Amino acid sequence: MGSPQSTTVPTPGGHDSPGAGAVTQGLARAARPPADSWYRSIAGAFSIRRTHVGLKGPLETQIGRTGYRSVNVALRKTFDLFANVRPIRSRPGVRTAFSGVDLVVVRENTEDLYSGIEHTIAPGVVESVKVITARASRRIARFAFELARREHRRKVVAIHKANIMKLSDGLFLACARQVAKHHPRIRYEELIVDNACMQLVRRPQAFDVLLLENLYGDIVSDLCAGLVGGLGIVPGANLGLHHAIFEAVHGTAPDIAGKNLANPLAAVLSGVLLLRHVGQRRAADSIDRAVSRLLREGRHRTRDLGGRATTSSVRDRLIALL
Repeated sequence: MGSPQSTTVPTPGGHDSPGAGAVTQGLARAARPPADSWYRSIAGAFSIRRTHVGLKGPLETQIGRTGYRSVNVALRKTFDLFANVRPIRSRPGVRTAFSGVDLVVVRENTEDLYSGIEHTIAPGVVESVKVITARASRRIARFAFELARREHRRKVVAIHKANIMKLSDGLFLACARQVAKHHPRIRYEELIVDNACMQLVRRPQAFDVLLLENLYGDIVSDLCAGLVGGLGIVPGANLGLHHAIFEAVHGTAPDIAGKNLANPLAAVLSGVLLLRHVGQRRAADSIDRAVSRLLREGRHRTRDLGGRATTSSVRDRLIALL
């Protein structure tokens, strides 16, 4: 997919994201990756198709507006970004109910209820179609097990509701079980989604890699972010065979637009994932260490982390720590 010579496209988002995006680009410069690095490119789907990699700001999806399709979903389908990956890790200096959390949420990204197939059956009655295919289920299961093997993780847990949706979720589980047989060194378990949520907020340290369909993954990944301090410090990656788009998983936050209050760390850490993806591990590790040091110091926290720091002050401190 990527290489040390890859060029990446920073794609601006809405509302608060220009500030966060500017911080990320500034840090990339400070980390001194090669001269042809991602921050030099222009945004847009055409450039992502050309360069195969992008860094995207949050984009608003309007609620309840008929005929309005999510741009995020469209990008995933256009570039066949079938795997959404969110590393969830406890960070030093961030006070939460739990410590020692280190798990990865792997979410199928192209089908399920997000297929967008809805219609009105009769006045006051609508139907949404949940699409689950063996092809997509096997593909995301293989991705999860390969990630576990590559990162030396010990367990994959498939999360489902097959006790109710016996055909759709049953197919997803059948495919996961088939793939699990080819990875005997990695422990495989299954949990019903409501039980999984309860277990996550009781003993999150017991989890390693979570394998989920699209809707469950969207919900559970946000729950997991709450375990380690919130969406402001959780990065995200959308990965396919030929393209990858990295993004902060929080929303557009229009209430703080232009006020220099947004937490840029999720965007910065998404940039860290991007740099690793294109082979720039030294720059990625340098930025990641700077984020950990900043959080450990405790003097430059934005409001969502219990502090009063501004976006620009977080940026300046991160650059100073590099």
